[in-house]
Amino acid sequence: MGKHSNLGPIDPWLGSSPAHGVLKEFEEAFREIQNDKERIYVWEPILNQYSPTFIRQCRLAIKWSKDFVQSQLQNVMLKDEGSAQDRKKKARRIVKFLSDADQNRSHSRHIHADECLKVGLKVEMLEQDQEMQDLVLTVHHCYMHSLMNTPSFKIIENHNGVAFVKQVRAVAIPTMQA
Repeated sequence: MGKHSNLGPIDPWLGSSPAHGVLKEFEEAFREIQNDKERIYVWEPILNQYSPTFIRQCRLAIKWSKDFVQSQLQNVMLKDEGSAQDRKKKARRIVKFLSDADQNRSHSRHIHADECLKVGLKVEMLEQDQEMQDLVLTVHHCYMHSLMNTPSFKIIENHNGVAFVKQVRAVAIPTMQA
């Protein structure tokens, strides 16, 4: 990581909805309606927006995200550290930290290198290897230039030069004649 880099929390979204936020809101609605049946009228328009399987999909997205990160930590980042049980315990602690929606509060939360190190993630500072830093920043600046100066908003490219680029489509908006 560079000194200005950060990691984000584990925060799966389904479409334009954060899975953790949906579940918290659903639990809040359930409690409020249980305590005061009249609250159904406040919550009904919100709850009616959820499709029949949406709450379950949110739970599954959270579980899938946590399981994936747990597996990658155990089998990749921490693979040479201690026993399998030690790796599992450390990975579980890191996942708990990264997926704590109440603590992280937002998809946009920045978790900087010092906090990553403190929780047990392995972090190497980019500034310690000048050649690597120059290479990484060159790639970063190329993508930033492309994203800022084209209608592209997402670019995925592999080591073979094969790219997937998503672009905003121009839409003609009719004008009114006076």
